[in-house]
Amino acid sequence: MKKEFGFMRVGAVVPEVRISDVDFNAKEIKKMMTKAEECGIQITLFPELSLTGYTCADLFLNEFLLDKAYNALIDLKKYSKKLKGVFIVGLPMRLDNQLFNVGAVIEQGAILGIVPKTYIPNYGEFYEKRWFSEDEKRISDSVIIDGEVVPFKTNMIFKEKNNEKATFGIEVCEDLWCTYPPSNDLTVHGARMIFNLSASNEVIGKFEYRKGLIKSQSEKTISAYIYASSGINESTTDLVFSGASFIYEIGKKLAANKRFDFSSNMIYTDVDLARIDAMRTRDISYMGVIKEKSKKYDVVYFNGYTPDNQLIREYDEYPFVPSDKNNRDERCEEILNIQAHGLAKRLKSTGIKKSIIGISGGLDSTLAFLVVVKAYDILGIDHENIIGITMPGFGTTNRTYTNACEFVKLYGATLKEINIKDACLQHFKDIDHDPSILDVTYENVQARERTQILMDYANKVGGLVIGTGDLSELALGWCTYNGDHMSNYAVNVSIPKTLVRYLVLYYGETESDDKRRKIIMDILDTPVSPELLPPSESGEILQQTESIVGPYVLHDFFLYHFLRYGASPDKIRYLASHTFKDSFDYETIDKWLNFFIKRFFNQQFKRSCIPDGPKVGTISISPRGDLRMPSDANSDMWL
Repeated sequence: MKKEFGFMRVGAVVPEVRISDVDFNAKEIKKMMTKAEECGIQITLFPELSLTGYTCADLFLNEFLLDKAYNALIDLKKYSKKLKGVFIVGLPMRLDNQLFNVGAVIEQGAILGIVPKTYIPNYGEFYEKRWFSEDEKRISDSVIIDGEVVPFKTNMIFKEKNNEKATFGIEVCEDLWCTYPPSNDLTVHGARMIFNLSASNEVIGKFEYRKGLIKSQSEKTISAYIYASSGINESTTDLVFSGASFIYEIGKKLAANKRFDFSSNMIYTDVDLARIDAMRTRDISYMGVIKEKSKKYDVVYFNGYTPDNQLIREYDEYPFVPSDKNNRDERCEEILNIQAHGLAKRLKSTGIKKSIIGISGGLDSTLAFLVVVKAYDILGIDHENIIGITMPGFGTTNRTYTNACEFVKLYGATLKEINIKDACLQHFKDIDHDPSILDVTYENVQARERTQILMDYANKVGGLVIGTGDLSELALGWCTYNGDHMSNYAVNVSIPKTLVRYLVLYYGETESDDKRRKIIMDILDTPVSPELLPPSESGEILQQTESIVGPYVLHDFFLYHFLRYGASPDKIRYLASHTFKDSFDYETIDKWLNFFIKRFFNQQFKRSCIPDGPKVGTISISPRGDLRMPSDANSDMWL
């Protein structure tokens, strides 16, 4: 796990506890501290009041228990001297004749800071104000522990000495549930991670609500949120605790434990602090409001360490496609709705009833056609106003030609066939090109001839040319300038190639007509090709796109991490090598990453003048939307 890429391993522990048995609890915490170091965890979180147990009730007013907890903290401090890593434990602590519910930050024989709970719950099953004071009633900003002065306050940012990105803040349980959590200000003032020591009981519906709060707070504050709650070994006098633990990063769940475990348990993963930085830099509204401008946040430094870890975090091979089928189906339906309603609005705005679309029998034109069908159903316009034009050329195979024709007919649209061979041969003659030379001129003449036909036919019938090109092709510049690059409205412009396939599959699986479904499934089974070069003698496709530009699964992975999170080429290479270790070797990944970077830079001029089209996901390359990029940017340094 490479430190320069911004990774930090964090963990949340739910230790076995005995209520008010501080000696047992401290021993169990030590055991889990040692285990955390063995797992290479750099910051480890324990639950609220983990040294005593959360459900001690009026025993919190007993001097013997409080002294035991205080001495146990000193014991943990000394124990940590032989360990690497930061540990955050909970306990009750007296200061200025008041009792506070605090989190203590320990590292290598030192107590770095004590953070008291800001909001004390006193409603329903909670009556903590019977024992504990709120932070705002605190008098002192420090406490003497074992002869050393230790900061005692909420406004602290903990920062690793030699790692500018490794910063964290602390809040305690109810702090998360209130209207304005302390983590709002902690993150705005620099904390990239929030650790929450909690004790949250279970009632019907609370688990999902709690999980939603953590997800939302990590997303809103653009941070990693690490949460550890008291477990089933708490007293069940009136409440039951489950020991729910989570690690979220910018709204994405990275780890969660199994609840209701009587034994000590631990979760851990690698959070990506560089990704958090990149997202904060991109989202300028993040720094828009600082509630407590007059409040100063002190920086408390910790030593930190870099363990010799292999990255354990998993990344999706298909970052644009949800892995869960139910989520994927919901996403597909939402995307199709966005595409179709965007087109429907354009048709309404222009008053145009006819749409012109080139049908090749390939995935992209199939998806675009299905979007047009959906838009027409929304507007109640007869499908005969959809004009699907198939334009056979030198590379067209019987399979794609037949599928294209049947596909248009089965949806009740108007089919028109215009063979481009003679026109292209005439054009070869006009520009003195030998048609036996199968070069880029040979290919682009066909692509531009098809676009000219679509545009001219749209003029003839008063229609709108619907673009079929997708996000991945535009990222690579794998389109002919002023050819398939151009249209009146491009419905697939922000759909990556890997997602196109799943959208078409979803449409096929939900299609009730057997003949339509059969055609869609055969199109899905057809190799991706522009069909601009002649087929084999047996009529099979020879020109397969991925053999020329590389696997789209890699390019979409590169695109996602490059644009969404601003990852460097070295980091993308590292993530791809980790993610695709069973599919591609390092040399293959390196080859196609360099290919991607070079083309992404030098093909920007095509993206600078693409037509309108709906944004459907977090990434768009529209020059009027997400991507402002100079056409003359140089890729040498990036390569």
